[in-house]
Amino acid sequence: MEILVSAIPQLHDLLERSAARLPEKIALVVKGERLSYAEIDARANALAHSLIAAGVERGDRVIVFADNTLETVISFWGVLKANAVVSIVNPQTKADKLAYYLNDSRARAMISDAHLLPVILEATQRAEHLRSVVLSGSFDPARAAGLPGLIAWETLLARGERSLPPRRRNLDIDLAAIIYTSGSTGDPKGVMLTHRNMLTAARSISTYLRMVEDDVVLCVLPFSFDYGLYQMILSFRVGARLVLERSFTYPAQVLNLMVQEKVTGFPGVPTIFAILAEMKTLAEYDFSNIRYVTNTAAALPVKHILVLKDLFPASRIYSMYGLTECKRCTYLPPEDLDRKPTSVGIAIPDTELWIVDEHDRRLGPGEVGQLVIRGATVMPGYWEKPEETAKKLRPGPLPGEQVLYTGDFCKLDEEGYLYFVARMDDVIKSRGEKVAPKEVESALMNIEGVREAAVIGVADELLGQAVKAFVVLETGVSMDERQVIRECQRRLEGFMVPKFVDFVGDLPKTTTGKIKKTDLR
Repeated sequence: MEILVSAIPQLHDLLERSAARLPEKIALVVKGERLSYAEIDARANALAHSLIAAGVERGDRVIVFADNTLETVISFWGVLKANAVVSIVNPQTKADKLAYYLNDSRARAMISDAHLLPVILEATQRAEHLRSVVLSGSFDPARAAGLPGLIAWETLLARGERSLPPRRRNLDIDLAAIIYTSGSTGDPKGVMLTHRNMLTAARSISTYLRMVEDDVVLCVLPFSFDYGLYQMILSFRVGARLVLERSFTYPAQVLNLMVQEKVTGFPGVPTIFAILAEMKTLAEYDFSNIRYVTNTAAALPVKHILVLKDLFPASRIYSMYGLTECKRCTYLPPEDLDRKPTSVGIAIPDTELWIVDEHDRRLGPGEVGQLVIRGATVMPGYWEKPEETAKKLRPGPLPGEQVLYTGDFCKLDEEGYLYFVARMDDVIKSRGEKVAPKEVESALMNIEGVREAAVIGVADELLGQAVKAFVVLETGVSMDERQVIRECQRRLEGFMVPKFVDFVGDLPKTTTGKIKKTDLR
């Protein structure tokens, strides 16, 4: 007997409800195109049917390897409508890591773009479970002939753009997405998120941000970064318009678009705000429509807060903190910004938090310990990594529940406002992205002539943290900083490439032979 699940809330309800309520309203502006909610919903339906026809079944994983594009937006919702699990991968990802994602998730299908074909061809040769590749853009069929189950994007949409969605087969406790995140080890971990996790987060965040249907949200953050992805989810939940850009590489171009579209919501990270702080032409732009500005990834320096308040005097400025494992932990109400500028705020709606010591005893105000999060946003675990999951999820105060041990050192003040102190592991946060030192060290060690390497994060006004490498060369080998950086650029995503390289004769080690990174710092 099959369970009827049509009435059970799922993440793609956010799109379908807005499409039913506001069919002709512009939902998305990207690369000069303007699409309504009805158009996006219909195209997502067409993609869902094509994925099912290609063999994608309930619970199968689908990798979306792409930039912030129209196709990525449609793919996200289309995968969900196909009762599958979506995982968006940064387009800067190299072939080795893409192959890891494909095999680790046992992805049944992948959606990507023709300009990434060289990486796709190399990675898919090692993809054991991949059965179908959907490719957008222009490509040489002969060159792409080796891809399994190749489907051209244009052909896919021609199969019935106005079709109804496929039958729902998921429950709200089923997985909606896997978001890969780097940890203290070299292998990325897949954070599993259910429909309920993501719906709860969307409701909570859009509520405290006071988002409304009239909002116009600018997103320059990659969808592979959950903060970027949620800009679309939040916007579609309330029926707002999303203005999508690939990055903030060309600030003047983005700012002109912001003015032109009368953007009301501006999510950013410290790197973006640092760039704004150094621009001399900001007075030329009319930002009077901005109603709110948000920041996460790292606490904003007080000087950047002052710049934002001066630049957007009529806006609400939110300082926020979170982890992929629970999306968002806290937000600082804008009215508290002046009196608690270094705080990351209070627990978001439907969330509880507390601080514990190494013996799991709750700590009082001013005491530094590990932050613990309880609520419906907490992940069910890491994809097929039970040992890593057990380190993060432990029994909670109520029978049968699990809570998230964040791995972050924090403290609370007398009023219950949270202050981030440090990360318990040595993950580097650069440009709003997490960098696993071991992954960079592995790339360095693969450079011919490098004997040993160690990587740490150092404070950087623009990046938040910059990647610094210490390199020991083999005897007789000569190499300069530019050569090392160039080799890293060939092997790593841009945000992982070291900004600084120090050549040393030896690395400090413990008696057991482990590198002492505390001495390097």
